[in-house]
Amino acid sequence: MSFEDLPKKPAGVVIGENLDLLSVSELEQRVQALESEIARVKAAIASKQASKSAADAFFRS
Repeated sequence: MSFEDLPKKPAGVVIGENLDLLSVSELEQRVQALESEIARVKAAIASKQASKSAADAFFRS
């Protein structure tokens, strides 16, 4: 058996993944990655809401 035969960890976060085999450090990194993604998604939502509000205001005039 070689290293190539061993299962590889998926890159990134997999929602619903079993957390039992992850170390504390890996769990902390996972939390950080998820928090960064949440911030990115919230920024996209805010941007889309601002665009929609601007369009609504333009067409109400």
